[in-house]
Amino acid sequence: MSSDNATRPRTVHDQLVTLTTLAAKLRSEFEAGKIKLPKETLEQIQYMHSSLEIVSGKVEASQREHGNMLALVETGQVINSSLELDEVLRIVMDNIVRLTKAERGFLMLRNEDGLMTARIARNWEMESINASEKNVSRTIVQRVIDTGESVVTTNAQEDHRFVGQESIVAFNLRSILCVPLKVKNDLIGVIYADNRIRAGIFADAEKDLLEAFANQAAIAIDNARLFSSLKGTLEEVTALKNLMDNVFASIASGVITADIQDTITLANRAAENILGSTTQDIIGSQLNEALASVSSELGPHLMEVRETDKPIVDLEISHNSPKRGNVDWRLNLSPLKDASQKTQGVAIILDDLTERKKLEAQRRLFERMVSPAVIEQLDPNGLQLGGKRTEITALFADIRGFTTYSESLAPEKLVSILNLYLAAMADAVLAQEGTVDKFMGDSIMAWFNAPIPQSDHTLRAVKTALAIRESVEELYKQLASDSHLAFGVGIHVGDAVLGLIGTEKRLEYTAISDAVNTAKRIQENSAKNQILISREAYERVKDEVEVKPLTEMPLKGKSKLIEVLEVVGLK
Repeated sequence: MSSDNATRPRTVHDQLVTLTTLAAKLRSEFEAGKIKLPKETLEQIQYMHSSLEIVSGKVEASQREHGNMLALVETGQVINSSLELDEVLRIVMDNIVRLTKAERGFLMLRNEDGLMTARIARNWEMESINASEKNVSRTIVQRVIDTGESVVTTNAQEDHRFVGQESIVAFNLRSILCVPLKVKNDLIGVIYADNRIRAGIFADAEKDLLEAFANQAAIAIDNARLFSSLKGTLEEVTALKNLMDNVFASIASGVITADIQDTITLANRAAENILGSTTQDIIGSQLNEALASVSSELGPHLMEVRETDKPIVDLEISHNSPKRGNVDWRLNLSPLKDASQKTQGVAIILDDLTERKKLEAQRRLFERMVSPAVIEQLDPNGLQLGGKRTEITALFADIRGFTTYSESLAPEKLVSILNLYLAAMADAVLAQEGTVDKFMGDSIMAWFNAPIPQSDHTLRAVKTALAIRESVEELYKQLASDSHLAFGVGIHVGDAVLGLIGTEKRLEYTAISDAVNTAKRIQENSAKNQILISREAYERVKDEVEVKPLTEMPLKGKSKLIEVLEVVGLK
């Protein structure tokens, strides 16, 4: 390559500068007398020199504008490459300062209260400006906000529009350029650039450039704001969904939802446990498949919900589950509605009552042995293996002549008659809030004053015995004469050890003491339909009870005679 080619200017502007310089040199040399040229040639050189200067200026302006457009396009690509608001604002301001050659640049946005506040401030070194240097012309900013039009001043100190404005004078502001940020004609902020040292920095070209840039920036900022809002909303929705998932998973009742085609769309953890299937197996299956064991009974109710668009509550179904055997379910069926209250399927709340039903049956059985009033006051957590010494009134009652009577009856008939008498005795005990300890063949053992203290426990025992007498007389009216059996009752008071006796696998709540044995022996010595009470027990109720004195009698296992009395009735 030749040296001429190597040094040849590479741009149109450079070539025009070279030609202009050459024309100026020829003119200078002619005027100095170094060369001689015809007058016409000189005029042509002068004309060419003037024309080249004009063309060179236009080319320079065109190239500068072209460069600005390229920078604008590049900047637009950069700011639109991010949706993070703070990052977009930083990129916007750094490019504004670079393109306009400003000393400082500020971007102000409306906050939630509608006030214009500086969101970011950068200097020509692309550094953030500290609070002490954020002084701007409030007058110019307010004018742009009020008019929605850009403001440019080459020297604010001398501009008649702003003469005497406090901020301009106080902060010694000179070159200022401020343009609005608009999105669909809605002013969302302003871009403010200035130079506090030099005047004449900004002109209409910079204003036009900044306005074009502001249009792109406004869209990018609005997009970033929308993204930030959507991101925040998404985070809230995600947090709410996670909360709902946790709540949904922790619900003790099974929850199942199905669409209008009866395809299951949702099932929680409790539904898994109740149905004995995993969520993966339940979701996507049909209701009649997942609830196959109750589908025939449940089907008409589901049809009713669809037809009436009304819920069905407390529907109890007992059935046989292939995986669990006999189970009891309670179901609530409701229309599944969307936000516009349009029915989109059905929601099923499922509770497994199997264990509860068993416990209720056990409680009912327990209530036949212990007074419900006593059960309500018992604390299962407070009962421990071992016993507690306390005073009780023990009562034993048996059916007389039952052994002879049983010889002539079938077992089924015998048990039926026995239960009638034992039930009458137990009911009498429970009516006085006593505790039925056990049934022993044709007799019953009970006590009072435990586990709940009763200040009148001995009187309650006497009232129980009298109630047994009345109940037996009522049975006589219902039964044939050959089924009229007698009874005998023994009552004694004293200390006993009460508590849970046995092992952890088999427990019995009972009373053990000599007082209990004495009551049993007194009952064994009672005559037909006779109620006997010991002297110790009588002393507790002598003001309320009528008795017949009896002589002292020997009791099996006792070395001393025991004084007993026959209860006639209450005073």
